[in-house]
Parts: sequence; C-alpha cells; structure tokens
Amino acid sequence: MSALGIFHTAVSILPIGFGLVAFARDGKIDPGNRLGKLYVATMVIGSVTALGFIATKGFGPPQVLTLLTLAILAVATLTVRGHWRGPGYVQTVSLTASYFLLMFFATTETLTRLPAGDPFASGPTDPVLAPVRLGLLAALALVLGLQVRKLRAATVRVR
Repeated sequence: MSALGIFHTAVSILPIGFGLVAFARDGKIDPGNRLGKLYVATMVIGSVTALGFIATKGFGPPQVLTLLTLAILAVATLTVRGHWRGPGYVQTVSLTASYFLLMFFATTETLTRLPAGDPFASGPTDPVLAPVRLGLLAALALVLGLQVRKLRAATVRVR
C-alpha cells in the first residue's frame, strides 16, 4: 500500500466513528457541534485524498461518487447559515446521505480485501455485494424517515 493509500485509509476510518457517535447521541450529524465538524473535516480530507488515486486507477465510478460526496458535503455546510437552513431538512438529509456513501465505499473496500487471501467479493462489481448495498439503502431509508419525522415534529411544535 502506498503512503497516500495508508493516509487515506486512516483518515477515512475516522468519520465512520464520528458519524456513528453523532447518530447515537444526536440522531443526526450536526456540523454546528464539535463531532459534526470533525465528521465533515475528515470526510473532506478522505474524499480529496481518494481523488489522488485517479493517477493509478483512472477516472471511473468511484471518482464520480467521490465528487458527489464532496458536493453533498458542500450543500450541507452551506446550510449551516443562511436562507437554506430552514428547519434543517437539507442539512440533515445531505449529511446522512454522505454517511451512506462513506459506508458504501467502506463496505466495498473491506469486502473486496477481507478475509485476506480469500476476500468475500472479487471486486466492486461482484453480485455478492448486492445484499450488502441493499441493506445499506434500507438503513438509509429508515434513518432518513426517522430524521424527517423528528424534524417535522419539531417544526410543528414551534408553530
């Protein structure tokens, strides 16, 4: 593994933990608190370093998803202040979607490398990854549904 690969992997593991703690503690990733700021910062660093692999792997679907992740993070951080903020729907949905993309990458990378010598999947397009990805999508739908419901309830209470 190259120095860039080691650094990228080390930094990219951090937002998994930050996001899990944020979801458990706050029910969402809030870029207004320390945990949310750490999540966003490590996600940006991990995403930017992932683009460094274009030289060796070429430009393909992983890089498109990385650019999508950066765009989603930009939208989420633009909603911290300003007229987009509203009750927090855009910010909450954006950051939760970024976590889904992170887990998509993390599970793909892990399952195509482990167990060592006989990985679960032969590559990112292996059909055995489909149930994992469907599970992630179901979790995303469930979490987003709960978050939107909580935001809607908070908005109704304010009125």
